[in-house]
Amino acid sequence: MHPLDHIVVAAYLLFTLGLGFYFGRHQSRREFFAAGGSMGWMVVGLSVMATLFSSNSFVMYPSAAYGSSLRVGLAIVAITAMSPLVVWVFIPVYSRLACSTAYEYLEKRFHVSVRCLASGLFILLRIGWMASATFAASLVIASVAEVPQVVVILSLGVVAIGYTMMGGLRAVMWTDVIQFFIFAATILLALGLVVSRSGLGIGEIASTYFEGRSNLLVDFTPSLTLKFGSWAILIGLFLEALSAFGADQVAVQRYISASNIRTSQIGFGINLLGMWIVIPGLLAIGVGLHAYFEHHPQELLPVLEQFHIEAADGLALDQVGDVIRTANLQDQALPQFVRLHFPPGMVGLFLAALMAAVMSSIDSGIHSVTTAIVLDFRDRLCPAWRPQDGARDVTLIRALVLIIGGISIALACFVGPLGDVFEIAKKTTAAFGGPLLAVFILALFFRRASTPGAFIGALLGAAITMVLMERHGDWFSMWFWPIGFGLTMIIGLLMSLVWRIEGDKQRTSLTYWEVMRRDAERPTTFGDSDEVS
Repeated sequence: MHPLDHIVVAAYLLFTLGLGFYFGRHQSRREFFAAGGSMGWMVVGLSVMATLFSSNSFVMYPSAAYGSSLRVGLAIVAITAMSPLVVWVFIPVYSRLACSTAYEYLEKRFHVSVRCLASGLFILLRIGWMASATFAASLVIASVAEVPQVVVILSLGVVAIGYTMMGGLRAVMWTDVIQFFIFAATILLALGLVVSRSGLGIGEIASTYFEGRSNLLVDFTPSLTLKFGSWAILIGLFLEALSAFGADQVAVQRYISASNIRTSQIGFGINLLGMWIVIPGLLAIGVGLHAYFEHHPQELLPVLEQFHIEAADGLALDQVGDVIRTANLQDQALPQFVRLHFPPGMVGLFLAALMAAVMSSIDSGIHSVTTAIVLDFRDRLCPAWRPQDGARDVTLIRALVLIIGGISIALACFVGPLGDVFEIAKKTTAAFGGPLLAVFILALFFRRASTPGAFIGALLGAAITMVLMERHGDWFSMWFWPIGFGLTMIIGLLMSLVWRIEGDKQRTSLTYWEVMRRDAERPTTFGDSDEVS
């Protein structure tokens, strides 16, 4: 790395730490958890986008486009299709019921046991997600910067935990906004450099990419093992996105931070617009990389040697690309191009973009998990444990941020054996995300859904999905989302028909249609203590 790259990286890390200390000067409980309920639509939207469009995505989309196909691009179709449900169902329900967490709604609709179960599933999902997201991008950062991966994970973890612990949600959201612009700019610059270095026109790049290959855009073959099959992408990512944007505390916490419901809805629209810019840009980088390395395959030989691929020295150049894809090393295409062709300063910007993606995953994850533990468990089940002094409460919350962050960073060092970037991301979330979403759908749209049905359905749905995941490792990972969701829905509805408890009938007034009939304004959700630390 050139000294200019070191300067760029250091400046970015110091700036994010500075934001944390700046916003941490006057922290109350409400400020730490909800940014005072004062955030505008631009910050809400870009923060949601930067947070949930993690480092997994930054690495995965170019890798998938280079290695397999563009079918993963159907993700943008699935995300767009689920958007009306988030904007017109989930956000209004949380707002009208003044929920402090997404899972508080489940207590209102069912019982505190369902709230705790759902929050517990979220905590497991999000910690696994943080670990996989951190691992994915740190692998690339370590490869480009030529430093040990563990050093990258620990360094970025310490910085992200530091500014989150000090600045709370406001610091997290503002760093997310900055991080969005950094990796959006990097995508555009990287795409321009890939095209210019290839020396090919847009038509030539496209023809090189599609030459001799079929089903690159869509493949509706009904198969559980087909990687990036169109049915799996459309169905699985529809459910994953609906879970992430509608039933996940990471997103809900940003909706709560908005000044009003309209701001949250507009913010979600900004998030969707960002998706339409970033996802096609990353896919285009993957297409450009494929065209470039097809014409310069010798530049990939060091990758084969690095990973000890046999016969790399005697391999015919026209076979290099196929061997890279067969060996599941497509994740290395972008880092190799960066090492060879990015000019001084731009390598640092690329690393800063990956660091931004990593830290937006870590900061939002540990903050939302901490919120869930404090509000859904400590305050709800053990209110006597909550300090009367607001400053001491904030201090304890910050200590919990440190603990959760430490656990997530430690786990990030051990997720590598699960598979490639895409597989890592889905395996660590699908078993919990599908059942979690199903509980919300049962609560919102099925009046007969009961507390035992929702609780047992989620528990069995998650357990069976994990068993299937273990026994059928050859199934494409996106199928585990509809499997977990469908199992929970079926078991939940069946159990609700045969097992109801006293009081469930009164709670049916909190289904979506009943809530929307109410003419309630959204009150303050975190407001009982305004003392500062």
